[in-house]
Amino acid sequence: MQYGPEPELIESPLGRTIEQNGIRLTISIVRLATQPGWSLEVVNENNTSIVWDDPFPTDRAADAAFRKALAEEGPEAFLDDR
Repeated sequence: MQYGPEPELIESPLGRTIEQNGIRLTISIVRLATQPGWSLEVVNENNTSIVWDDPFPTDRAADAAFRKALAEEGPEAFLDDR
């Protein structure tokens, strides 16, 4: 059941797919056209999604948060628990 039109999403050009240490990650940085905050999501090879709880003021701030997590914890931090 649909309750109205789908909200318009704006995708940041900073979204991308990377591979590091043999681990592939897809980074998605988006916001609703009607909202100012940017959402950051990282999806691993098993389609497990990791989403930051709080929105970022800019897409660059979201990208910086991803880069910081990657530098501090490595790509393994985005893998599923085994």
